[in-house]
Amino acid sequence: MNLCRADKVLLAGGAAVLGSSALLTATPLAFGASAAFLVVLTDGIFRPSSSVFYPTISHGPRDRPRVALTFDDGPDPEVTPSILDTLEAAGARATFFAIGRQLEKHRDIGVRALREGHELGNHSWMHSYFQNFYGTDHQQSDVERSTRLIQELSGSDAEPLYRPPVGLKSPALARVAHARKLKVVAWSLHSRDTFTSDPKATAERVLGRIAPGDIVLMHDGHERDGKHRRLAAAALPLILSGLKERGLSPVTVSELLRP
Repeated sequence: MNLCRADKVLLAGGAAVLGSSALLTATPLAFGASAAFLVVLTDGIFRPSSSVFYPTISHGPRDRPRVALTFDDGPDPEVTPSILDTLEAAGARATFFAIGRQLEKHRDIGVRALREGHELGNHSWMHSYFQNFYGTDHQQSDVERSTRLIQELSGSDAEPLYRPPVGLKSPALARVAHARKLKVVAWSLHSRDTFTSDPKATAERVLGRIAPGDIVLMHDGHERDGKHRRLAAAALPLILSGLKERGLSPVTVSELLRP
């Protein structure tokens, strides 16, 4: 049986909890085993860079002067083209983790991004906050729907990089990722562009923490229709200027990870 990492964790942890309960009954050690298992599960679900359930990439090699700027939840016709203009002017490349249903509506933006050397990643079809409650079949259909669209636009049958909504993972998603051999990508530096309205503060946060190999999380879209996130577009020129001063080249995630 080809079990994924999440299933191995669940089986091993469950066996340890049951074994300690049977041998130690209601002792502190038994409660400790249960608490430890709960901590492991919580980490696997809620920490975006956790590899408890599935191997998750959060940064690239630290010995090369490269970083990856990533943009989530687009494309947004009121924001993403401006970001593409800024990247093109700077000769920079980025990775866009697109929501499938948004990409379906704005295929032209996705095609432009690919044509200009950027990368499209899979950020689910719906970006549902309930996605962690999806069963394996539902996770599979959601991943597959966005994957097919990205493959159609790119003309490649390669499996795109995957970033789960809000960075949350579940055993069901881990099973799908394991079966499809997905590269799941989190981040090492969150720009906090959804927590402020000040582009200068966002740029200062990124540039004050950036290091070679970092994967930076920003947003060019919104999971809710009719809502827009414009801050990253305003902060990006400052960020790109600062990266140039530091000798750091912005590349796609796949380029960052390449040997």
